[in-house]
Amino acid sequence: MTIIADGFVFLEAPRWRDGRLYFSDMDAGFVFSWHPVDGVQKIVEVVHRPSGLGWDADGRMLIVSMEDRQLLRLDEGNLTTVADLSGIATFHCNDMVVDARGGAYIGNFGSNLEGAGAKGPVPAKLVYVAPDGDVRVVAENLAFPNGAVITRDGRTLIIGESFAAQLTAFDRKEDGRLSNRRVWASVPGRAPDGCCLDAQGAIWMASPVSNDFIRILEGGEITEVIEVEQKAIACVLGGDDGRTLFLLTSKHLARRQNLKLRSARIETRRVIVPSGHSP
Repeated sequence: MTIIADGFVFLEAPRWRDGRLYFSDMDAGFVFSWHPVDGVQKIVEVVHRPSGLGWDADGRMLIVSMEDRQLLRLDEGNLTTVADLSGIATFHCNDMVVDARGGAYIGNFGSNLEGAGAKGPVPAKLVYVAPDGDVRVVAENLAFPNGAVITRDGRTLIIGESFAAQLTAFDRKEDGRLSNRRVWASVPGRAPDGCCLDAQGAIWMASPVSNDFIRILEGGEITEVIEVEQKAIACVLGGDDGRTLFLLTSKHLARRQNLKLRSARIETRRVIVPSGHSP
């Protein structure tokens, strides 16, 4: 394990693209990049806290703005709104996966789980924002939809349900519609968070409640476990050969503690199977 960057507040949504690692510091309100030579660079400030990242078909960055429940686009340094999800998302928006056409699947917390006015878990909806900005609900009654991937052929979406301790799969159409909901893998004792696919179709998944990252196959077989000192938040495969696993960790989940400690960091671990294609 090698620490490549630290001192952040709370990191999410790592993405590898064009030789750089991109990620959100959601509690600090910035999107950053990391390069093995240039180090960490600030990309843009997102006032209402950034989370999920991706790119549209024209290569422009898409950013989930959590608190105001917006999908934003970064174009020549300026942020513009692609879609307003506040009429659908019942609390903060969070992670996102973007398909090859630039359509975005975006989840939300379901309810306020921290601080004043906190409630118990409430089932959440999964939204699809089409490339033309059209917004539709494509799945409901998800137990905190979190990290998600799209398989290499584009036909399957797999999303973590953190409060159900499972990865859930859907068949998907080119227009973003989902069907045939099923359990891809159960992970008792863990809470699926940020994840990525490798070239063999296995998923690397973070679990903050068990402080580990696991490599899991469809059906639930776990082939590798990486234990970490902090809470495991998210991961992505990247590097020149796709065999560097970038691991995002933090001592706490609560924002108040994160702002004080700034314990979030990025670690790396070399793996055997390289990245799979996940937009």
